[in-house]
Amino acid sequence: MSTPVLERPESPSIWVAADAADQARPRSRQRQLGASDLVCERRAAYIYHGWARTDHVVSPAAMLGTYIHEGLTTAARREFGWLVEKKVADAAIRGSIDVVQLDRVTARQLPRRLRPRVPADVITVEDIKTRTIYRWDEVLRYGATAGELRQVMTYARLLMTGGFSDDDGQRVLARLGPLRVERIRLRFICRDDGAEHIQEVPYDPEIAEEAVWWLERIADTAHPEEAPRTFLGPGIDAQCDFCPFATACWGQPADGRPVQANIVHDDADVAMHLADYVNAHREWADADRVKKFVRKAVDGAKAGPYGRNVLHWQGEDKRTEEPDIRAMIEIFDSLDAPIPTVPDTDRMVKALVTAGIAVPLRTVTKKASRRIDVRAAPE
Repeated sequence: MSTPVLERPESPSIWVAADAADQARPRSRQRQLGASDLVCERRAAYIYHGWARTDHVVSPAAMLGTYIHEGLTTAARREFGWLVEKKVADAAIRGSIDVVQLDRVTARQLPRRLRPRVPADVITVEDIKTRTIYRWDEVLRYGATAGELRQVMTYARLLMTGGFSDDDGQRVLARLGPLRVERIRLRFICRDDGAEHIQEVPYDPEIAEEAVWWLERIADTAHPEEAPRTFLGPGIDAQCDFCPFATACWGQPADGRPVQANIVHDDADVAMHLADYVNAHREWADADRVKKFVRKAVDGAKAGPYGRNVLHWQGEDKRTEEPDIRAMIEIFDSLDAPIPTVPDTDRMVKALVTAGIAVPLRTVTKKASRRIDVRAAPE
């Protein structure tokens, strides 16, 4: 009688469930332009003209960012009493603000349950961003990107011109009317080690108006392809790797070539891109000369903080111990033991260990080329 074999079904990837839940979110189903779409003009044009998405890429890293985001905003609401994920909109664009930290004067107009336990001195709009550790130095050095500033300034502009949207769950907030936002806060969280970096700037009406002009340019297009591409395509910019309109924008790869080859149609296109290549190479060569000069100039400097930067040295000489061949030969000679014509280190060490004799060691310095590593100094 044979023993029945119970087959255990293979466990599906947990990211399948996570992706399905992510696609069910209101933001994923939204078809109106959102403030978070103010990154690439071509992508925004596809949304504005109502084009169907051509690509769906599962991004565990992006979903991890979403989960971190939700956990932090929930904690801020419970512990600080801040307003989180509140909707704002006008005729052209809508969005959901991560955090609004009210001041005491404004908060008094609300029921006690909606007043912040940690108020601000001025009304502050906050946007939370996550980064990997590989891009953390960019955060410390350069702060928010132009697109990220455009997004959060748009949130603030909508709050200043129309107040909170009169939607279910926030009608009490809508009765506050337009609010005077004075501070913008961008809170960066490292997805790898939890490091936190806060960038605060005053509300900038010029950046907010730039976003309005940006939207007007998109509205003036008769077709999405009239809007310029902001990024350089899949394989170069992550924004394109995970864009839901990547195929519509760049097409399918043909003959084993990258999709960027699809936008070159004639000799004039080739000439234009070669001119870009030469200009970029010249800028790179000039920058590389400066880096080589600095490397030589600081060769005698010790590792450590210098102003806004921290100097590190990689690949420096290392001191280590290894068996001393000459000393082992002297030991073998004193014991009248046969010495290999060509000294065999491993055999000699094994023989000494077997005989219970300590293996003589010598300290050697292994040379290595020093490489400079400059990182942003933490604030």
